[in-house]
Amino acid sequence: MKKIIFLSVAAFLLCSAFITSDGDKIPSATVKKLDGSKINSSTFSNDGKPIIISFWATWCKPCKKELDAIAENYADWQKETGVKLIAISIDDARSSSKVVTDVKTKGWTYEVYIDENQDFKRAMNVNNVPHTFLVDGSGKIVWSHNSYAEGDEDKLYENVQALAKGEKLKH
Repeated sequence: MKKIIFLSVAAFLLCSAFITSDGDKIPSATVKKLDGSKINSSTFSNDGKPIIISFWATWCKPCKKELDAIAENYADWQKETGVKLIAISIDDARSSSKVVTDVKTKGWTYEVYIDENQDFKRAMNVNNVPHTFLVDGSGKIVWSHNSYAEGDEDKLYENVQALAKGEKLKH
């Protein structure tokens, strides 16, 4: 019986890493800009083009690897598809000062926000990082992926390309 429960839970967790929230809009939560001012997440937009929302933390090595891997080709991705990446740090007030340092050191050109109270994280049902979402041009969440392994950015980009062409995503 324990084995069946364990396998059921494992299967659910594996599947949930790729569950989409088709039709769900970006929820409303207040996040901080790097300059300390605040913005509501429901205002995130990209003129009808795809948006990648990536939840990360300064202490998360896989998060930084993913954002670094995307950074290598981000300018080309933007040129081809118009995609915008929004990186959401879940660092709390004690460690959020490291976010600006990391962004500058890495040279990331993404929009970066800090979710110190983790309200946006909870609203997006993020349990651990990295957790990446893809939002279509109308603001609907159409794909999500939890964790990072080398090469995951290629699948993400394939999905961005499909969205930019107006195609439905294959999960």
